[in-house]
Amino acid sequence: MPFEHTSKPILDARSFYQRQLKFMLYAFSFLTICLGIGMVGYHSIAGLDWVSSYHNATMILSGMGEIDHMPTNSAKLFSGTYALLSGVVFLVTIAVMLSPVVHRFLHRLHVEEPDEE
Repeated sequence: MPFEHTSKPILDARSFYQRQLKFMLYAFSFLTICLGIGMVGYHSIAGLDWVSSYHNATMILSGMGEIDHMPTNSAKLFSGTYALLSGVVFLVTIAVMLSPVVHRFLHRLHVEEPDEE
């Protein structure tokens, strides 16, 4: 996933959009994996059915909070840990999605324009 060096020209629009799409797919894949971890945890540790596990995992991952009461201490520990990690997941996802845009902006600042003499 390396970006072009400042000595290289800025990517054309088509290549930039392809890169942006690729990074959005990376972020979506990361979110999907984290959602799967939450669903498996809620299903196996808290004993929730798959739909309730999905519901709780998505609500925690989106920052809205849990829905169901956690019956055991291990379920409460999982839920709390998953909530803490979900905050980091949110920040990483936003950073991955914005990195091509930020790089393009910073690259434009470093491009030397040709002398008009």
